[in-house]
Amino acid sequence: MIKALPNEYYQQLEEIQAVDFVLMELTLYLDTHPADSHAIQQYNHFAHNSLLLKQKFEAKFGPLQQRSINQKNDFWMWKSGPWPWQI
Repeated sequence: MIKALPNEYYQQLEEIQAVDFVLMELTLYLDTHPADSHAIQQYNHFAHNSLLLKQKFEAKFGPLQQRSINQKNDFWMWKSGPWPWQI
């Protein structure tokens, strides 16, 4: 049985996905325009924002990625969260 997730879970996850999409687009742009200082500034802004959003999400809902820091020292968090195919 899949446990019900609050709307906040989906809202935060969608925000993370949107910011990471912007990062992917900026990465592709910077591959062909490596000297565009404005784009580099935008990339750094969104990269920092992505990190903060993921930290906030993981503190409340658990790990997003295999490389995420386990927030609890006495409990393996992957066991408790929904799996990617469950959301």
